[in-house]
Amino acid sequence: MNNEIPIGSAVRTQAIINRYFVKAKKNLGQNFLVDLDAIKGIVQAAEIQPGDQVIEIGPGIGSLTEQLLLAGAKVFAYEVDESLPEILSNELPAKIDGVPLDDRFKLMMKDILKADFPADFEDFLDVNKPIKVVANLPYYITTPIIFFLNQANLNFTSLTLMMQEEVAERLDAQPNSKAYGPLTIAVQTQMTVKLALNVKSSSFIPRPKVDSSVVVLTPLTEQMDVGDPKHFNWVVKMCFSQRRKTLNNNLKNLVPDPDQRKQLIDSLGVDPRIRPEQLTIKQFIQIAAAISPQKS
Repeated sequence: MNNEIPIGSAVRTQAIINRYFVKAKKNLGQNFLVDLDAIKGIVQAAEIQPGDQVIEIGPGIGSLTEQLLLAGAKVFAYEVDESLPEILSNELPAKIDGVPLDDRFKLMMKDILKADFPADFEDFLDVNKPIKVVANLPYYITTPIIFFLNQANLNFTSLTLMMQEEVAERLDAQPNSKAYGPLTIAVQTQMTVKLALNVKSSSFIPRPKVDSSVVVLTPLTEQMDVGDPKHFNWVVKMCFSQRRKTLNNNLKNLVPDPDQRKQLIDSLGVDPRIRPEQLTIKQFIQIAAAISPQKS
């Protein structure tokens, strides 16, 4: 079915919901974005150009997908809601710039956290060429997806993600703030963080309780050397295990010997009574390097 009214408009979304008896599934964190300016803002923030290879996570009824295709992208989408393939097939344009939809869009019914990118992309996307991720992420699974993509061995040029405003603030946080924590550090060791735009809760059906933000993550030209990322992330999480306690207290499980612990804290040049959110990323790297990976 072709329709000149964009899927992302409130009137078209409501028509699709009525036609297919769509109900947003709370267990999948579904909220349909019905703000066309916001949708186009996401595409602009991702700097989509004709020929770009894009991974979309959770295309829903195709609001963002349609705009990515119209901007010239080739889109590979991961979805878990079995009720949506029929809607996407019927509602997305049959042709884009004269090219059949199947040549520009592929849907895989699979949890993104179980993705095997080279195998999944076979005969559609080229893993040897740059790939962008663009997604309106479900709130409940935002952090696991970011960690998963962060550790995936793919040539990402950017990740443009809409998420709960609070999570976006954590990604962009600096030391000495409540938002600063393990997620901040895991991302900022590998990527720059740019807050692109804010999206009000009123832009969704059904309306969530919180506002959203669109964040653009771009790989650093030179990523920080954290050693084994899993070990580093584990050490950071342990340091933040009790945020209100001092660094000295949080390090007790990592460095049980008090003399060794004092030596490590002294090498950081900090007061043992400071809290973990007062440390810089470089200081966390120093801590992780001093702790045996075997303990993780």
